[in-house]
This record gives sequence, structure tokens and C-alpha cells, in this order.
Amino acid sequence: MLKGLNHITLAVSDLEKSLAFYVDVLSFKGHARWDGGAYLSLGGLWLCLSVDKPCEKSDYSHIALNIDAKDFSAFAASLRQKGVIEWKQNRSEGSSLYLLDPDGHKLEVHAGDLQSRLGSLREKPYSGLEWL
Repeated sequence: MLKGLNHITLAVSDLEKSLAFYVDVLSFKGHARWDGGAYLSLGGLWLCLSVDKPCEKSDYSHIALNIDAKDFSAFAASLRQKGVIEWKQNRSEGSSLYLLDPDGHKLEVHAGDLQSRLGSLREKPYSGLEWL
């Protein structure tokens, strides 16, 4: 029986640049590094950075990171001040900033949770919405 997500591995082309981004810009905690990668964490999320050739991505697939609503504006301003590249404007419930990491992986910093998103759907349903 599956119990939940275990970890996320991202292919990165430049380990130093990626470590600086995830640790210094996004405040992940570093645990170990080696020639071919590094292990980091944020909350209960374990992230592996693996030196490899990243795949080209042009879809909406992304990883969302949680932040308290009270901290969102200041954190978003600090990311913009650090020159992060934004790939999308927020059009959904909650405050979100969509950014790219140094290898173009799509990330989102989001203030909200599943319950707030479901509440938003009750007020303004998506086309073809079915409750499961």
C-alpha cells in the first residue's frame, strides 16, 4: 500500500548553481553533496539534485512549494529582487508565484492548501467539474 510521496529528483546541469538557488534563494536545507548530486530538504520534502541533462519541458507540469499567506508578499518580493524568472501569471485561488530554477524546472510558491482550492471550486467550478 502506498503511503505518500517519497522524494523528488531533478536533473540539473550545474550543481553549484542549483545548490545556490535551492539553498540560498529558496531556503532548502542541505544534507549531503557529491560530484554527481546533492540531497536537500524543505519541511517533509526530500529533494535530490542529480547532475544530468535536463529534458525540455513545455507543459504545465511543476512542483509547488507551500508558504504561509502572511509571508507570501515579502518572499515573492525577495525572489523578484534576486532576479528569478517567472514563467506564468497566477490565475487560480490563493497567492502564487511561478518561477524557473537555473535549469528551467517549473516551480510555484503557493499560499493555500487542498481545502482552500476545493472551497474555491465550490464557489467557481471548473468546466466539466465532477466531485469524486
